Amino acid sequence: MTVTLTPQQAPERPAHRDGNVLRWLGAYTASTIGDSVYYMALAWAATRTGSASQTGLVLAVGSIPRALLLLGGGVLADRFGPRRVVVVSDTARCLVILGLAGALLLTSPTVWMLIAVALVFGAADALFLPAVGALPPRITAAGQLARVQGMRGLATRTATVVGAPLGGIAVALGGPVLAFAAAGVLFALSLPLLLAVRMRPLPVADAAEAVPTGTAWRELVDGVRHIRRHPVLGPLMLVIAVSELGFVGPLNLGLILLSEERGWGASGMGWIVAAFGIGAGASALVLAVRGRVPRAGLTMCLTVLTGAVAIAALAYAPSVPLAAGVALLVGLFVGLGGALCGALIQISADPAYLGRVTSVSTLFTHALSPLSYPVTGAAVALWGTGPVFVASASLCAAGALMGLLPRALRRAELPR
Repeated sequence: MTVTLTPQQAPERPAHRDGNVLRWLGAYTASTIGDSVYYMALAWAATRTGSASQTGLVLAVGSIPRALLLLGGGVLADRFGPRRVVVVSDTARCLVILGLAGALLLTSPTVWMLIAVALVFGAADALFLPAVGALPPRITAAGQLARVQGMRGLATRTATVVGAPLGGIAVALGGPVLAFAAAGVLFALSLPLLLAVRMRPLPVADAAEAVPTGTAWRELVDGVRHIRRHPVLGPLMLVIAVSELGFVGPLNLGLILLSEERGWGASGMGWIVAAFGIGAGASALVLAVRGRVPRAGLTMCLTVLTGAVAIAALAYAPSVPLAAGVALLVGLFVGLGGALCGALIQISADPAYLGRVTSVSTLFTHALSPLSYPVTGAAVALWGTGPVFVASASLCAAGALMGLLPRALRRAELPR
């Protein structure tokens, strides 16, 4: 007798063998590398055009529309569908950057021209980030979402390693014009891949919820209410918000100040950053290969807690090799915790709300946490790197401990 498997019974295709997931991953990788090349070109053009303060203004101004519009980007992703919003925002980024490259062939860059481009690019980013994060549950099975998060982490690390050197080579060969053109081409390469991604329809109940029922503000309020009332998402967002504030300052600005204080120089800091990247890449690879981590909620909190201890120890490492070893542990544990956070968000959120949920988590990781930079700098000037790293690690650990208190998050599991 022949047995026919229904779609619910049929074995799901592993994400790394799923052409649909691989097309999304290729588009995401191309866009992320394009981001790195764009920021390299923007920094170089701003440095050659204006003063140091004007350069800082050009590099910082793009974060304003990103922070202000992120939540609205999540509403649009849920209202119109994440793939449509990703395609529109990536097209906008492509046209703006290629347009700037074309303009620079005819005229020299000005500070106001670069500021205008940074503002438009930041607004497009506010649409792109929530939508691209909401895509995985619509293109693969629930049991593959942890593996997809690992693959996304590997793509991000690849973009970091490849993007900056590629932007530097483009600037060296053809100046900002060639670098901006290269970034625009990378955005363009992602578009056919995104258009080829097949979307799974929402379940009937979720599709009904996804139908717009009021103003954009009402939909945003509904999304925040969904997070607040959810037994896993509410505590998880608190973990992300608090732990990110303790993590971003030391690992970005604080590491620069630590290297200056110890006399390790740029090369020493480079080894430490590289070790952190290796650790984060290894954690992403483990998740991509295994596809699932048992007791994901508990593991996520414990890995973030362990990473917090390593952050505190980093400030007291007596040499570059030891500091690099500690940074590797920070990348390994915090990277794994962050990937599990992403997987738990996508598993827990109702599909009709996923764009808005992703926009809230992205607001904490990409918009609000950088506000800790001036606080970190001022604190290091007053008390030195050691106490500041310990205080930041304590904040990161507090976020992890908050996650251990709610039973629903502590016992949260990823599907098999």
